[in-house]
Amino acid sequence: MLDIIGSGKRLCDGVSRRSFLRIGAIGAVGVTGLSLPDLLRCEANAASGASGRSVILIWQHGGPSQLDTFDMKPDAPAEVRGPYSSIETTLPGLRIAETLPQQAKVMDKCTVIRSFTHGNGDHWAAAHWMLTGYLGANGSDRIPRNPSMQAIASHVLGPRRRGVPAGININDGGFGFHGAAYLGVAHNPFRIGEFSYGNEAGRLPTGSDRSFKMVDGLSESRLINRVALMQQFDRLRRDVDQQDTFANLDEINQEAQHIILSGRARKAFDLADEDPRLREAYGPGWGEQALLARRFIEAGVRFVTLNTGYWDDHGNIKRALDDKMPRHDRAVGVLIQDLAERGMLDDTLVVTAGEFGRTPKINGNAGRDHWPQAQSLLLAGGGLRHGQIIGSTNAKAEHPTSRPIGPNDLSATIYHALGLKPDDTVNNLTGRPVHLLPGGEVPAELI
Repeated sequence: MLDIIGSGKRLCDGVSRRSFLRIGAIGAVGVTGLSLPDLLRCEANAASGASGRSVILIWQHGGPSQLDTFDMKPDAPAEVRGPYSSIETTLPGLRIAETLPQQAKVMDKCTVIRSFTHGNGDHWAAAHWMLTGYLGANGSDRIPRNPSMQAIASHVLGPRRRGVPAGININDGGFGFHGAAYLGVAHNPFRIGEFSYGNEAGRLPTGSDRSFKMVDGLSESRLINRVALMQQFDRLRRDVDQQDTFANLDEINQEAQHIILSGRARKAFDLADEDPRLREAYGPGWGEQALLARRFIEAGVRFVTLNTGYWDDHGNIKRALDDKMPRHDRAVGVLIQDLAERGMLDDTLVVTAGEFGRTPKINGNAGRDHWPQAQSLLLAGGGLRHGQIIGSTNAKAEHPTSRPIGPNDLSATIYHALGLKPDDTVNNLTGRPVHLLPGGEVPAELI
């Protein structure tokens, strides 16, 4: 079935969101004209996996405030320090916003980067840079130029376990730049959740638990028979195929069949076997989706992105953060603690980031505007060294005063956790090898 999803949510420039097509079941074809076997087409060429690690990226679409989270300035004037007090954390010397009590409990397992910086205040350009490692798209030309880190992980590594997608994107966000660009839609992540934050640039396939089960009237034996019949036709077509267009198609159809028959992907959506106390700790909404993210990683998904809301708070930032921060805090803090207690944190890199920070001075509408010169990021797990603060900013959190770290350094860190390097290559549309990143280094403090 196809569900049409629309949204009236607007960014700060007033651009409305587009409608999207949700793929509801195997065999359903969306706007791309691709079914599940098509989405798995490139998996036949994926490596077996150089690293057993996974990534959960908590994406804060629109850009969160460093001054109201991890880089508070209690001695600054009121229009700079903002409306919140700070609280102690389990990391000595680190105080964070009072709205983040769950994250305060796990800071000894985390690294806060206070000196993250770049120079682009355009939502689209900055998001493209942060999510792909390359500049390209911008607010006037929103077409993705490069595959996201999530898509690269799908293309190069595939899922950690057969029978699940390599990437899942929850709640969209990122203007479609979570997609695969020239790698093809086979490596776009499955999208689930609420799609109220826009996807103007991308055409990502969607999924849900319904996407990973057989449609009514299709038994296991009938599915196998259908796949076998398709394979017969495909072999006939390959007899006259001079360009190997259909190479490995049998294997791809078998992988699609395996996803449906194993039930592994669909089972990950079922929260009934989770401890009710843990579900209560995560909370509804983003918290429940963070719990799903953990279950997807357990099932073998390589890269999960969870978007927690719309952080472009140009007006009345206190009212906005009073609503969002408790839910975001539970999603992140409880997730990190849960991963740690299950022995999964070392093999799962958790990152929270948006496209830029916010202005040091609260504006006339009681909000904060775009400020790419300084931003705070949070990292946990992934086999990295933690329990530290990297970098610093000046008295108003305007710019780094030590250890500046940029988008390519963040991308290099994420790739490092996955066992990849910036100078690894993939082929673009012309067949030319392209580096995963044009530069960037993992901060030495993390290794």
